[in-house]
Amino acid sequence: MVDSQYYLPNDIGISALDCSEAFRLLSPQEKMYAHYLSRASWYGGLVVLLQTSPESANIFVLLQRIFRKQTPAQLEQVATAAGLSSEEYQAFLVYAAGLYANMGNYKSFGDTKFIPNLPKDKLKALVWASQAFQEQPAEMEALWDSCSCLLYSLENRQKQLGLGDKGITTYFSGNCCLEDAELAQKFLDSKKLSAYNTRLFKKEDGGKACYEVRLASAVQKGQTAVKKHFALVASVTKCPAQPLLKENLFVNVLQAYAANENQRKMLEEYTRSFTLGSIDAHKEGSRYWIKDKGPIVESYIGFIESYRDPFGSRGEFEGFVAVVNKAMSERFAKLVSSAEVLLPELPWPQEFEKDTFLKPDFTSLDVLTFAGSGIPAGINIPNYDDIRQTEGFKNVSLGNVLAVAYATQKEKLTFLEEGDKDLFIKWKGPSFEVQVGLHELLGHGSGKLFVQDDMGKFNFDQSKVINPETGEPVSSWYRGSETWDSKFSTIASSYEECRAECVGLYLCLNKQVLSIFGHEGQDADDVVYINWLSMVRAGLLGLEFYTPESKRWRQAHMQARFVILRVLLEAGEGLVGLEEVTGEDGKPDAQITLDRSKIPTVGKNAIHRFLCKLQVFKSTADVEGGRAFYDKYSTVSDTGAHNFLRLRETVLLRKEARKMFVQANTRISGDSVELVEYEGSAAGLIRSFTERFQDDAEQLESGLLELSKQDAPCWC
Repeated sequence: MVDSQYYLPNDIGISALDCSEAFRLLSPQEKMYAHYLSRASWYGGLVVLLQTSPESANIFVLLQRIFRKQTPAQLEQVATAAGLSSEEYQAFLVYAAGLYANMGNYKSFGDTKFIPNLPKDKLKALVWASQAFQEQPAEMEALWDSCSCLLYSLENRQKQLGLGDKGITTYFSGNCCLEDAELAQKFLDSKKLSAYNTRLFKKEDGGKACYEVRLASAVQKGQTAVKKHFALVASVTKCPAQPLLKENLFVNVLQAYAANENQRKMLEEYTRSFTLGSIDAHKEGSRYWIKDKGPIVESYIGFIESYRDPFGSRGEFEGFVAVVNKAMSERFAKLVSSAEVLLPELPWPQEFEKDTFLKPDFTSLDVLTFAGSGIPAGINIPNYDDIRQTEGFKNVSLGNVLAVAYATQKEKLTFLEEGDKDLFIKWKGPSFEVQVGLHELLGHGSGKLFVQDDMGKFNFDQSKVINPETGEPVSSWYRGSETWDSKFSTIASSYEECRAECVGLYLCLNKQVLSIFGHEGQDADDVVYINWLSMVRAGLLGLEFYTPESKRWRQAHMQARFVILRVLLEAGEGLVGLEEVTGEDGKPDAQITLDRSKIPTVGKNAIHRFLCKLQVFKSTADVEGGRAFYDKYSTVSDTGAHNFLRLRETVLLRKEARKMFVQANTRISGDSVELVEYEGSAAGLIRSFTERFQDDAEQLESGLLELSKQDAPCWC
């Protein structure tokens, strides 16, 4: 039997993201703006297939060709005739939906491979019986042969994303290891080049290792140290019709539909960035984006999050378009107004906080389009430290994602006492809304990085600022082009998520914060309790995303939550209980308890101490100290007060698959834009993708296959 974590269950939750009312209220100009940015996002989002695994693009094309000829309903009769049971056909639909939702065959949350939950010969029979195969047998057979082996393979290295012998990655050629990544990062830092939009390829030349850094760009231009290639974005979208990077797509938006000059300048810089492979241009576009305060249609696009780069420096492509929810945004605006009062409550000295809090936009949005490998609940961007520290940032909370992502059925609520379950279901949504707000605004938005620039100038007084952990003057800092990601690399994402989560836990105890979100009295106390209980439970659930064989975490947020669980268990005094028990089904189970009366004392004190240490290590660029500290709490072992390795088996036994989302499409009809919605099912998710690229499907698919073929030798 293959471990169930490598399948998507037939009953996996699939929900449609409802944005119909928000879209209806847009003006005709705003609808056009949203439409064209959505098209840019979806076409650019195909880049993720090439950033995920060697086979993802080929599997995507195989599925697209099958479902472009026959809808899931039409194909069902073919499947029955080919010998598939209804459960096997549903497993095929769920696999296809999962491939689309994750933009590849590795889970976006956890980086674990998933394979079809039906025999390979049954899937092959279905492919051979499909109309697509009947019409083009030679092409379809070649396509099957190109990906069917890896589609089902669960060799150890292929079970998860990783670098070298730790897993699969297409950010690096197959012969790269951690030392190669470190060497490349030093080179990029020395040339003041960002790794965000790059991949690294290593070749042997006369017995010497040669490295090629490929930047995502639409022009091919040789340089002495770095070569720019038709990599990623340019290749994926360089099709005769509607390419992402050819100017017509953005010019349509720029000339007619942008609401203001900031939006026009922003889009001009994005176009320049994707055309030339320039992160500096993207940063400039981000500056205009920050200045575009309170737009009705919000968007961001580019190489953004570095969670899936095993080294932690390269960004995965994403693009989103969303519409402001005015009522909820008013609450977030009040939180922003209170930020300067709340920031001094954080447990680090004033010198470790930014000199000036740059009040950001903080809005609640209903997602129209989110192209990439997954959809978060909230975002704090841009990720460029130099901009966030001195110029500002924006926060967004994705309201229609929150509305469906964390809805829980009581019978599926694991590891809690019966007395907590009803309260958990009632307050999980509202408490998470508070946590997301604090996490994004005052978590990611807080804290100063001590920097000495290339001219030798410091942004702090190195003779006077005292490290509160040592009582001595600060003795380390960031130099020149060093950034948080490049310095802390492999732990940067999880460490920062942990810091932001702790800020949320710490500040949700503040009555003013709770009042902003409409919670008073007993309700406010319940929100705090469920927020902390959710975090403790999430820490246990996080064990699903740990791989014992490689002793490696596969998901930044879940590692962070496990670390917080360890910190709160360490606090003692009966704050948190974690007990292994036997379930009603006779199988291993576990139970979590949290003494709510001790949250404001024992709990707050534990987070106070821990959070201060996190910030000090981060501010002072103390990689050695920070890594040792964070790794200690990240360790999963079978020794100590709790056998976490055994608990991991229990978590896997009782895990619930993460939900998938079906997103709408937009299309131009005459002079107006229509919203095309789909049902919340595997079939609906599949149809949304086959209808998303109708205009130039064959050219697009040929381009993807060509790109995949060009790089195929690099992964061996």
